[in-house]
Amino acid sequence: MAEIELKADIRSEKSTKKELSGYRRENRVPGIVYGGQGGNVKVVVVEKELMGALKAHGMNVLLRLKHAKGEDTVIVKVLQKHALTSRPIHADFQRISLTEKITVKVPIEVVGEAPGVKLQAGILERALHSLEIRCLPNAIPSKFDADVSALNIGEQLFVSGLKVPSDIEVLTDPKQIVVNILVPAAEEEKPAEEVPVEGAAAEPEVIAKGKEKEGEEGAEAKPGEKAAAGKPGEKPAAGKPGEKPAAGKEHKK
Repeated sequence: MAEIELKADIRSEKSTKKELSGYRRENRVPGIVYGGQGGNVKVVVVEKELMGALKAHGMNVLLRLKHAKGEDTVIVKVLQKHALTSRPIHADFQRISLTEKITVKVPIEVVGEAPGVKLQAGILERALHSLEIRCLPNAIPSKFDADVSALNIGEQLFVSGLKVPSDIEVLTDPKQIVVNILVPAAEEEKPAEEVPVEGAAAEPEVIAKGKEKEGEEGAEAKPGEKAAAGKPGEKPAAGKPGEKPAAGKEHKK
């Protein structure tokens, strides 16, 4: 991995909150250089230059940091970001030796298309996003590829299945799952709708208690209502036993 040159300015050993806020308003990132043979050096770098190097070469990019007190080969050990804006607010630069192995975490990128997802409706699950390794600084890769093009449903890709150069020591457990192709959860079966059978007897209509159908024969008149008059030519209804017949009109001779 090539080294990227980055210029830095020395800042006050006891920077106040006001000074730190001022750097950030100027789109500069305060930081500290530590480790190795030298002492701690407080610096400030241009945000655009720092983030451009990290975006192009990854978080483990080697930086040749030039400042008034000398030159240091470093990597970004910690990058603090604002909780809302995600802009960098502080950087920790660790000195390294190009002849000594260091331990870093390298991101894992999924490549290819799994048959278990494309053809078998499986679900791809990312179980591991980075790999911890130990190697010389110049041998640090920007990423590792996790090829899923041979994974069917119910199968996994383990750390041991990743392609890693022989000069890199993998510290992550080789039995750790990187990618898993899950079987989709079964959908709940809905109860079948009842279909009326042809010729089956219809259910009786339920009538609310105390109510009667309008116009029903034999319905009693409500209190205060007069009985309906009979139609012309209609014979009077027979009286009940023991009742006197209604008096008729006398026939004139």
